[in-house]
Amino acid sequence: MTTTVLTDDGAGVPDPSWTPAPPSASSEGLVIEGLRKQYGDVVANDDISIRVEPGEVFGLLGPNGAGKTTLVNQIVGLLRPTAGSIHLGDIDLVAHPAAAREFCSYLPQGEPPIRSISPKFAANIVARVRGADGKRARERADALFSALELDEWTGKVGENLSGGVKRLVGFVMAAVEPGRVMILDEPTNDVDPLRRRLMWRELRRIAAGGTAVILVTHNVLEAEHSVDRLAVIDHGRVVAQGTPATLKANGRDRLRFTVALNPLAEAPPPPPFALSNARVGRRMLFTIEEGDAGIAMDWARTLIASGVGEEYQLGATTLENTYVRLVGREDAADLMEVDDDNVTE
Repeated sequence: MTTTVLTDDGAGVPDPSWTPAPPSASSEGLVIEGLRKQYGDVVANDDISIRVEPGEVFGLLGPNGAGKTTLVNQIVGLLRPTAGSIHLGDIDLVAHPAAAREFCSYLPQGEPPIRSISPKFAANIVARVRGADGKRARERADALFSALELDEWTGKVGENLSGGVKRLVGFVMAAVEPGRVMILDEPTNDVDPLRRRLMWRELRRIAAGGTAVILVTHNVLEAEHSVDRLAVIDHGRVVAQGTPATLKANGRDRLRFTVALNPLAEAPPPPPFALSNARVGRRMLFTIEEGDAGIAMDWARTLIASGVGEEYQLGATTLENTYVRLVGREDAADLMEVDDDNVTE
């Protein structure tokens, strides 16, 4: 089998030094050091260094245009870095992009190419291409479809499937024979809440088998509950890296406090205990010290009793709050997440 190496201008040259081999378990993870990708004067990735261990679910977060897709394309061998290195164990994936395609499975954002074929056929073909024999391919695909409760759609042609089902089929195609690294780009787009939970369960099972999983997402709340560690990328650089808990650490002694106002009442002035405040529609959003929680609740109850307020919410600082600050939004207070999972009266 002849393989190629990408040159800086995108052309391919023979790569006789790499002989493809079936994916195997390894205790060595994916290591990216000093990675830089530049297009003329535009720097898409700038000195990125991350490490993803076998069995770990690692999140890549960042706004549109931050450089996440460029990074992923270099990992899977579709782009050659301007500088830096990418290693999977002792394999140099920059020198041997065919190895990247051999050992990495990838779910891109677009719909899977299954318009004229069935999900079952597509998953079986992918598994065979990635080295599974016929029996394993069938068994593994059937198990994933059943786990995601997709059995009723496995025999239908792709063009007759909904967007959410197509997204789940794409996940199965990436997961059916994942190899040592599996990269998922916004895997839960259009997926209903129940099957999102089923997907995360299967993802954890795959990671437990030794696969290093990279999750590219804009859904910060979902990432907070699903990843082991993450990196926040902005303007091509890693601006923060760690566990969700460590990234939130600098706001651990602070709380989010939200008061919903009566739309017919005049808004009161911000309370003196508020560290920051913003107004979004009929909601007043504050950041407060943890020790002021009791005072804040008393203040909100007074507003409710007088007819000015309707309800309040009090909760811990979320990863989303930290993320908004990390990407340099001056209106971070205005963008604080408001959800229904906090204490409400």
